[in-house]
Amino acid sequence: MIRSYLHTGSRSIQVMRFIRNPENYSSWIQPELIRCDDAPFLTPTRGFIGFVWGDSFRPFHHHQGIDIFGGAEPGVVPVYAVADGFLSREQTWKSSLVLRIPNDPIQPDRQIWVYYTHLADALGETLILESFPPGSSDIPVKQGDLLGFQGNYSGDPQNPVGVHLHISILKDDGQGHYLNELRIKNTLDPSPYFGLTLNANHRITLPLLCE
Repeated sequence: MIRSYLHTGSRSIQVMRFIRNPENYSSWIQPELIRCDDAPFLTPTRGFIGFVWGDSFRPFHHHQGIDIFGGAEPGVVPVYAVADGFLSREQTWKSSLVLRIPNDPIQPDRQIWVYYTHLADALGETLILESFPPGSSDIPVKQGDLLGFQGNYSGDPQNPVGVHLHISILKDDGQGHYLNELRIKNTLDPSPYFGLTLNANHRITLPLLCE
């Protein structure tokens, strides 16, 4: 646990450096829509991968996915579908989408879901394409389709987050629905899906880039 906090703290410093002066750290940026080695997923957006699966920000909490910081204003950096699937947006979602993938490319006998969030500005104005309105369900999308743009929505206009995409891979509940994304036990290590070491329990050296 202590090691996890130390590593997260170190990455936090690098994230703040990038957010404040992204032009100084262009070599840290992972391009969008590239495939690392033979990984099944494409990189969903352009940016600095600052936080990974399993990072600890406070006691008894572990980060459920990865955060990719675009180094731009809200609404500028595009976000894409990592794979073919079926996209849904709950009626109340301003900044989130979930992509259903019927056959997990790592374990084809199960269904998985890919959750995207922070696709809205600080005031909650959505940056999701109009093609995916609130309440939409199971819209077919292809790998690489544009979904929206990175934002900084936190739910509190006075405390926006840095502009980024949070993305996580959710387990299915066995009844054709995704599990609660707020619990790390309901998510999967994204490393094999993206072809990068994205697990805080392993040795992580930033920046995280495809060779």
